[in-house]
This record gives sequence, structure tokens and C-alpha cells, in this order.
Amino acid sequence: MLRRFPFLFVLLAGCAVLQPTNPAAESVPGTATPSDSAAVSSTAEALQAGPMLGYATHREVAVWTQTTRPASVQIRYAPIETVTNGTMRPAVSPGLTPVVETTAEGDHIAEFHIAELEPGTRYRYDVLIDGVVAERPYPTQFRTQPLWQWRTDPPDFTAAIGSCAYVNDPAYDRPGTPYGGDYRIFETIRAQRPDLMLWLGDNTYLREVDWWSEQGIRTRYRHTRRLPVMQPLLAATNNYATWDDHDYGPNDSDRSFVLKGAALDVFEDYWANLTYGLPGVPGVFTHFEWADVEFFLLDDRYYRTPNRTPRGQEREMLGDAQLEWLLEALTASDAPFKIVALGGQVLNPIALYETYANIAPEERERLIAGIVERRIEGVVFLSGDRHHTEVIRIQPEGFYPLYDFTSSPLTAGAATPSREMDNPARVPNTLVYGQRNFGTLTFQGPRTDRTLIMRTYDTDGKLLWEFTVDASDLQLPRGG
Repeated sequence: MLRRFPFLFVLLAGCAVLQPTNPAAESVPGTATPSDSAAVSSTAEALQAGPMLGYATHREVAVWTQTTRPASVQIRYAPIETVTNGTMRPAVSPGLTPVVETTAEGDHIAEFHIAELEPGTRYRYDVLIDGVVAERPYPTQFRTQPLWQWRTDPPDFTAAIGSCAYVNDPAYDRPGTPYGGDYRIFETIRAQRPDLMLWLGDNTYLREVDWWSEQGIRTRYRHTRRLPVMQPLLAATNNYATWDDHDYGPNDSDRSFVLKGAALDVFEDYWANLTYGLPGVPGVFTHFEWADVEFFLLDDRYYRTPNRTPRGQEREMLGDAQLEWLLEALTASDAPFKIVALGGQVLNPIALYETYANIAPEERERLIAGIVERRIEGVVFLSGDRHHTEVIRIQPEGFYPLYDFTSSPLTAGAATPSREMDNPARVPNTLVYGQRNFGTLTFQGPRTDRTLIMRTYDTDGKLLWEFTVDASDLQLPRGG
């Protein structure tokens, strides 16, 4: 795993107000201003992928970059606006991170954790390579989360969701019709201006030539990440991710995969999540908050028993430690919506393919029973994997309805759920098959009356369906 750089960068107070000029034209102490187009062109070509925004808190943001060669990399950033308790504050001087040297041994990755920022503030930022701004043909901005607690209603926000992003590589793809396509879907997602993007697994597809070495896994991640049309989305939206089998190892892979440790290292290097696993419990699972909503991203591969484990033997998808952590974290949460994301479907009752009901039905029942017995309100599931989209609804006895929004695929081949076309648990009119698509979750309304609107769009941005769930729909009778 590559070394992270948890720098604390403090903006220095200043009197001058920054003008809305091209940030590349500004001179910053310790950096060079490009004097000719050749220098700018060379620097731009040195940035292989990114910048990508990772997690964001009230006062900290992660920025990920990857160069094509060994280079000295910095992030320069300055507030576009600063609002504290509804009052505009004077602008401050640009901040500049210390230099990070990218190396071949480190996959030429530099990840920055920019702290001591102001809450609820939008910043513009630039990547500097060897002291020269790497020009991007699109805006590069980030925003910290607003400090709304004890002050106002929580802010409305939108999260984009999707899974199954296949980028063609003809030399190593299977012969025949290309499996991936319609990469412009990433432009369409960006046009929605989501606050964050949740990547629900199969975010890249390892091929046979990739998964038997760490360098092979890195090569595939590098190939996917540098897709040009993806870059504007990565640069302007906070990205969080979990995985499924194709970005973990071979098809349908499980805890027996001998390179799972290397796969975890690569995943951590390429995604700037807030945390990974727990002490003594490795994995990609994590937990973060956005406004008044809490998100729980799970790991359905690292502890998973083989799909062919005989019936009657213990079959797991999450494993005891992760499942217990999830139930305790959900119990501790008072968020009106608790979004639980997993690579594969959780609630689909039809025991086919890699659904929870087929792979580990007893553990699935433990999860659902745990939510019911602990009287945990506000739980909504997200999932990917299936190459079709739908919302599944189940109704535990004496409990509120549980929903599982499956969103798939982004750019991989779209499928027809032929053996599940009449799934009785499906919310009517939410099935999308035979076409690529993505979803959004919009959270809105006053603190005591929050609403979640689920939507699905096609590659062109056409709205295919929407479905609304009020926070009150996911609550138990008071005093009951």
C-alpha cells in the first residue's frame, strides 16, 4: 500500500480579495509561472489521471492525483467564497501544500489531505507538477461540508450512484463485440452536479492477465482511472467507493483469493475514502456522514465464503466482525436515513446468481433480524452488480418496509433479468434493463421532515423513473 500524506494545510489570513481570474496565471511563492506554451503542455501531459476528490468533512478534503512519470506535485487552493453563520468573510491568500514526490514504486500517486479549511466554503484548486500548473480544460473546485448543526436545517444534497464501469482494452478483452461503451455517461452524471458519487463496486474490471499479480491489478486500475471523459467528474465531485468481484479479483471471487491483501492495497491507493476497515479487521468497509445522512459502505468479498460452499456449512458474505460492527454502528446512529451500500443485492428474495439470499441466506437473515430486533430506523440499502436496475421492497413483520436500490450498469454490458422479470418484491416501474444507466439520491426538506427521492437516468440524462420515501415512512410507531 502506498504511503498517505496526512498534511495539515492552514490558510494564512490576508487583506487582498482574490479576483476571479485564471488561477494558472497567478504567481505563488515557491512555484514557477509557465513562461511558454511548451512548459504548460509538458506539465499537462505529466498528469495521467485526476485530480480526483475523495472524502470531504467540515474542514478537510482529500485530493488524489497520478502522474505519468516521477514528479514533484503540490496542490494550490484558495476560497471562492467564505460564509460563516450567514456572513461573508474576507477572502484569504492561496494555500499551497508541501511537495509530494511521485515514484514508479508508488504508482506515481500523490494523495493530499488538506485540513484547516473553513466549513461550507467552495475552493478552487490547481495541481502543480514540478512547479507548473497542470492546466485542465474543466473547472477544478471542491467544497467543505457546511456547519449546519445547531444552526439551521440540514442542507439538501444529491448523491450519484452507479456500478459496473467497464473500459475496453481490445488487446486483453474477450473477442467479439466490445463489452464496454457509452463512456459519455460520466459527462451526464457530472451535468447533474451531484455533491458526491458512490461507486458501488465493479468500478473497474480485472482481466485474466491482471489478477494474478499486484502489478497486473495496478495496471488495470491505472487504465480505467485515466479514461479522459471520466476526469471532469472526478475533479468536481467527492468520490467514495466500495468493491465487488471484478475490482477485487477473478469473477465471483471470495476470501480464498490469495492476492486479496494486494487487491486491498491497490484499492486503498486508488480511492481516497475516509477510512478502511477497523483495527485488526481489514477491508474496504467504511462509514461517513454527509449533512444529516450517514453512509455505511460494506465489503462483500474479503470475508466471503466461496459461492459453492455446501449447504449446511457456514456461508458468509460480510463475516462476523463486519456484521457486528455494522449493527452496532447503525444502532448508534440517529440519522433519519442510514444508507447501507453493498456490492451485491441484499434484499432480493429470489435465490439466484450472487444475491445475498442465494450466497449466504442465514447471514442475510441475521442482518435483517438484527435491524428489526434493535429497532433501527431509517435503513435503506444500495447495491450494484446485476447489470440491471430496480428497487426491491420487503416488509418484515411488525416493521417498516426496507428498500434496496440496485443501480447497474454504468458502462458494462446491460442485461435482461429474464428469470426475475416478475419479481413480486420489486417496486413497480423501477426495473431498467437492456440499457446503461445511473442513479441519484436527493435528500431534502426540514430537519424534522426529510425526504429521499431516488431517481434513475439513462446515458443521455433522460429521467427513467423516480421514487420517493419520506423519513417518516422508515420509522416505528412512537411508544410501540
